[in-house]
Amino acid sequence: MKAEEFIKATNLKKQFDGVVAVNNISFSIREGELFGFLGPNGAGKTTTINMLTGLARPDSGTINIAGLDCTENPKAAQHLTGVVPDESNLYPELTGFDNLCFCASLYGLGKKERHNRAGELLKVFDLEKAAHRKFSTYSSGMKRKLTIAAGIIHRPKILFLDEPTTGIDVASARHIRRLITALCNEGTTIFLTTHYIEEAERLCQRIAFIVNGLIKENDTVFNLLEPIKDRKALLITATNLAGDLPGKLGKAFPEYEFSRESDNQIRVNSERTVGIGPVIRFIEEQGGEVTEARQLKPSLEDIFVHVTGIEADEMKKEKTG
Repeated sequence: MKAEEFIKATNLKKQFDGVVAVNNISFSIREGELFGFLGPNGAGKTTTINMLTGLARPDSGTINIAGLDCTENPKAAQHLTGVVPDESNLYPELTGFDNLCFCASLYGLGKKERHNRAGELLKVFDLEKAAHRKFSTYSSGMKRKLTIAAGIIHRPKILFLDEPTTGIDVASARHIRRLITALCNEGTTIFLTTHYIEEAERLCQRIAFIVNGLIKENDTVFNLLEPIKDRKALLITATNLAGDLPGKLGKAFPEYEFSRESDNQIRVNSERTVGIGPVIRFIEEQGGEVTEARQLKPSLEDIFVHVTGIEADEMKKEKTG
């Protein structure tokens, strides 16, 4: 198999009780690549991971991993893969150390090797002081880190990460992102799902957008951003903004696009440089009081919203409740 097709999924389809979860999708992942899979709840992300890791059989289509046909034999590449689910699958009554040792034993590591590997990962994930505490006493960030450590205990060539930083504190999320980058730099092929578009933009080399079981876009971050690289965007922050102000602005300045970002923020998009002075004066004439006007860089979030029609903030709200 070519390096650019280390993982190759072709025409995958899966439905549950007549509802199509994944609808005839195809994609490939290069060896050593960090591949992002973005979409809202119910888009088909976890179902796709389950098919790739042998936890679910596709209704149709084929899966090939590292030259192994995993369609007829879903477990063929299991020894090459590590899986970190979106909800922890570790045992609450076991300690962190014992959880890691147990997971290592499932992959056939001998006693000495699994003890050494568990100690090594507890140090890497900054969990040494909690090594002999029960998993149930860990914070959300600590639980997430130990779950990832368990997924790589056997040094897999391929790692599937399902929402690795959801619901944890900022420091833990930052630590996990650094570890993910390090794993990729060491040659691990990583399949990452996330609700956080800015995280995917920061980490991934290539990204696919999936909505309602269909892949809407699949390309490198650079190529995804190319169509909007020259677009201009401003974020205007002000008080006393009338509800219909974006519409009024659009009529007064038809060369620009206006949208409300929040109760006190309006975004301006344009294909050319925005003449900010007249816009600010218009807002103030309508009773608003401008406190800041900040230029924005084009982002993957803009492309995601354009391609899928789903606001990025809605994805975050879905996951955080």
